Amino acid sequence: MKPWYEQSFGKDYMIVYRHRDWEHANQEVRKMAKWLSLPEQASVLDIGCGMGRHSLALSEAGFNVTGVDLSDTLLEEARAHDCDDRVKWKDGDMRELPFADESFDATFNLFTSFGYFSLEEDNERVIQQIRRVLRKGGAFLIDFLNPVYVEQNLVARSERFDDSCGLSIVEKRWITGGWVQKEITVYEPHEPEHARQYLERVRLYSLEWFEKRYEVCGLRLEQLYGNYDGTHYNEEQSPRMIMAGSAL
Repeated sequence: MKPWYEQSFGKDYMIVYRHRDWEHANQEVRKMAKWLSLPEQASVLDIGCGMGRHSLALSEAGFNVTGVDLSDTLLEEARAHDCDDRVKWKDGDMRELPFADESFDATFNLFTSFGYFSLEEDNERVIQQIRRVLRKGGAFLIDFLNPVYVEQNLVARSERFDDSCGLSIVEKRWITGGWVQKEITVYEPHEPEHARQYLERVRLYSLEWFEKRYEVCGLRLEQLYGNYDGTHYNEEQSPRMIMAGSAL
């Protein structure tokens, strides 16, 4: 059986996360890019680019952007939105990025596109790959969930109806064995027997876990934010753990 991240990121994913609009992505990415003080025309890699919202926002901010993702379906959607071919889209696995050493001035890993893999060494490998493709002194940013906040504020169940496609979406969430997991059910209200189900799961990695791996891989953590508005990270109150730094 394929792992969850090869099953879930398809056409239904684009429906489930339709509410994450492009304008907010543009605003968030521009702000995060300023935190890194990147020069104009810097070469930037968006790791786990998905439908391309953040890659295109980075391009509009004046950077030379490459977006990489494992999902052909999401990359097809990204290319459809990139009318002027501003971004280089590449299919690839974040554990083995298809780029030469020291290819980029900066890397972005956004919206909890990390911690997917069952093997610990595979998640560590992603950080190693970030360092490998970064030039010395290059900048990195990883936008991850705050595990403490998730554990205290997890919404066990939610349900909504998508008017544009006539589908009901039910999301159930729970924490088990160091993972936060979400079961997503998508169905037409008059045909619940034909429901489609997907599982998403992410490792609840702590800040200390990241700090240790950064040190081993040759990355230095320099900035830490608790949300997209740039507020300081607070372990109990911050929904995000946005980590930025540079390659040694």
